[in-house]
Amino acid sequence: MANKKVILAYSGGLDTTTIVPWLKETYDYDVICVCVDVGQGKETEGLEEKALKSGASKCYIVDVTDEFVENYCWPALKADAVYEKKYLLGTSLARPLIAKVLVDYAHKEGAEAICHGATGKGNDQVRFELGIGALDPQIKIIAPWREWDLQSREDLMDFCIEHDIKVNTRYDQSYSRDTNILHMSHEGLELEDPSIEPNYKHILRITNALDETPDEPEEIKIDFEKGVPVKINDQAMTPKEILMYCNKIGGKHGIGVVDLIENRVVGMKSRGIYETPGGTILYRAHEELEHMCLDRETFAFKEEAAVKFAEIVYGGKWFTPLREALSKFFDETQKTVTGTVKLKLYKGNMILTYVSSPYSLYNAEIASFTTGDLYNHKDAEGFIHLYGLPLRVRALMRMSANEKNKEN
Repeated sequence: MANKKVILAYSGGLDTTTIVPWLKETYDYDVICVCVDVGQGKETEGLEEKALKSGASKCYIVDVTDEFVENYCWPALKADAVYEKKYLLGTSLARPLIAKVLVDYAHKEGAEAICHGATGKGNDQVRFELGIGALDPQIKIIAPWREWDLQSREDLMDFCIEHDIKVNTRYDQSYSRDTNILHMSHEGLELEDPSIEPNYKHILRITNALDETPDEPEEIKIDFEKGVPVKINDQAMTPKEILMYCNKIGGKHGIGVVDLIENRVVGMKSRGIYETPGGTILYRAHEELEHMCLDRETFAFKEEAAVKFAEIVYGGKWFTPLREALSKFFDETQKTVTGTVKLKLYKGNMILTYVSSPYSLYNAEIASFTTGDLYNHKDAEGFIHLYGLPLRVRALMRMSANEKNKEN
C-alpha cells in the first residue's frame, strides 16, 4: 500500500531541508516538495536535486513571479500599504499566493496534508494556515516547529549532519531570511539585540551599504497608468521587468533599507532588517502622483484605509471579504492616478524632480500668488468667518461664563 502524501512548502533552506527526513521518520509520508518561485532568483537553482537527496519523492518548482507582482504587489502599491510606517509587506504579500499554490498541488497529488517550516513564534504560520484554510479547510496542516524537540537553528544543522545531509549554512550566516522579487528580510543572530548596530556590509544582499553607493546621483523616470507603473525611462516593460529594474537601480544607490522593531501577529515584538529597493522607489513615486491627482478627502480617507489594508495583509487575511472590498475601493481611487514622476536617487535618498499628470488637480492660476479670475482674495473673508465660527462661539461662551463667575 502506497504511503500517504504530504506537500512541503520547500525553500531549500535549513528549516525545510531538515523537515524532509523528519516528516518521513515521524509520519512515514511520501514528501512532495513544492518550491513556489516568487522571484527568489538563483535560490531556486539546484533545488530539485537537493530535495531528492534529502529524501523527497518529488520536487516541483513553480514560477508565479508575474502573478505575484500583478495580483499582489501592485494592489498593495495602489493602496500605499505600509505596516507600522516602515514595512512594505514583502513576505506578507507572498504568503497567500504560496498557500494558493500549495493547495493546488495538494489537490493535484492527492495529498492529505500540507507542511510548512514557519516557527511557532512567527507570523508566517498564521499566514500560511489562514490562506490554506480559506481555500481548503479539509487539508491537514503540519507545523514541525510546534512539534519537534529541536530548539534552534544550530540544532537543525546538527540534525542534518546526523542524517548525512549537506547544508551550506555557516553559523555566522544562519540568519532567518526570506527573499522574493519585492524584498529580502533578515532576522536572528545578533539582530535579536536591538542595541547592536547592524553590520550592513555583512548582512545586506541586494542593496549597497551607503558608503558603497555611487558618489553621483542618478535619475529615474516612471510612468503610471491608473496607479500602476508601466514605463521606466520611456521604455515599456512588464510588471516583473519594472520591479527588477527598480531593484537594481535602487540597490545600487542604497534605497529602501529598513531596521524595524515590529509587532508580530502572535503578540511579541521582533526585529528585522528589510531590503526593498524597487518597492520603495515605486511607493514614493506613486505617492507623489497621488498628491497631485487625488482630492483632499479621498487622499485622507485612503491613508486611513491603507493602514487597515496593511494590517489585514500582515495578519494573513488576504482571502477575506474586507481585503477584497478594500482592493476595489483602491482601484476606484486610481482611475485618475496617471502620469509621470522623476526621482533623483542618491545615497539612500529619493529627491522628487518632476511630476506631471493629465488629471492633475493642481491649478497654477489658483495656487499662484498672482490674482486670477478663478480665485478672489476677498472670498477668503467669508470662508474664514464661517470656518472659524465654532471657535468664536466657544470663546463667547467662556467669556459669558467668566462674567457670571465674577458676579457670583
